[in-house]
Amino acid sequence: MIRARVSLALPQLGALLLVAMLGATGFGAEIVPVSAVLDTLGARLTGTTPADLGIDTIVWQLRVPRTLLAAVVGAGLALAGAAMQTLVRNPLADPFLLGVSSGAGVGAAAVITSGLFAGAGIWALSGGALVGAFGAATLIFLVAVAQGGFTPLRLVLTGTVLGSAFAALSSYLVFRSTDPAAAQSVLFWLLGSLAGADWTTIALPLTVVLISGGALIAISGWLDALTLGANTASSIGVPVPRLRIGLFILLAVLVGVLVAVSGGIGFVGLVVPHAARMIVGPRHRNLLPACALCGALFLVIADAATRVLVRPTEIPVGVLTGLIGAPTFLLLMGRRRYQFGTS
Repeated sequence: MIRARVSLALPQLGALLLVAMLGATGFGAEIVPVSAVLDTLGARLTGTTPADLGIDTIVWQLRVPRTLLAAVVGAGLALAGAAMQTLVRNPLADPFLLGVSSGAGVGAAAVITSGLFAGAGIWALSGGALVGAFGAATLIFLVAVAQGGFTPLRLVLTGTVLGSAFAALSSYLVFRSTDPAAAQSVLFWLLGSLAGADWTTIALPLTVVLISGGALIAISGWLDALTLGANTASSIGVPVPRLRIGLFILLAVLVGVLVAVSGGIGFVGLVVPHAARMIVGPRHRNLLPACALCGALFLVIADAATRVLVRPTEIPVGVLTGLIGAPTFLLLMGRRRYQFGTS
């Protein structure tokens, strides 16, 4: 029964994602008809000259890479959320629990408020965020180990406390800045945005998401065992300490790269894994692909909505995901047949 449901659900989610991505390329300050989108994509894929160069610029240079990045980031955040919930055995965990996003915020705020590398544009911002994320992950790991061991509770407490400290440091950098536009720029980045997407920004997050997703699926049996508890997992041969450290490193890299290119987009990693469990069940071999597809679908739709709700301007996508994610999470948790562990 479950296998049949999964075999139907995954192709259906994939088809919905393709339809959503096609539709998303038509939405924005200027609405592009689906027929024009298809003509542009067909011309680009076949190497012929597009019929309308203006629409070609809008669709191919701006919206296609942005839609692809939304799908990659959404898939990656959902995968990270599922893995984080398993690592700390807490259904309320999300990818930002490690404090990595707050560390990335410090790096981004430092770049914006200092004006350093201003000529590098988005690359300077992403680079600063990535350095801040990896620095935060390293500090959290060292503190957690020094305090007596790499346990889920110690990891949660360390990440939460240091994450608050990093957030305070970001606020201080904005406060002391003499640039009145710096605060707005930092806030917009912290709330999450895919507006800076182009073809050059996709390769790194796509590579990291594919490798991370493949690695998680490869150890899906160990992840199933870990949801039952460390003692149970150890009794069947799972190397729990090494698995926890490996998951931490993988999640730190994955979240760090995603936050560096998109900012802090909340609720995707918290809500989507629970929704995926409702569809395919809790076993990770089915859950992880479903999370990736659901996360990509959710963020593609959310990002498209941010471009049309208040046209011609747009709102940070993290605002919309939060407004949608909070009631959705409460609704999912009210379902009686929902369960977090394995079945």
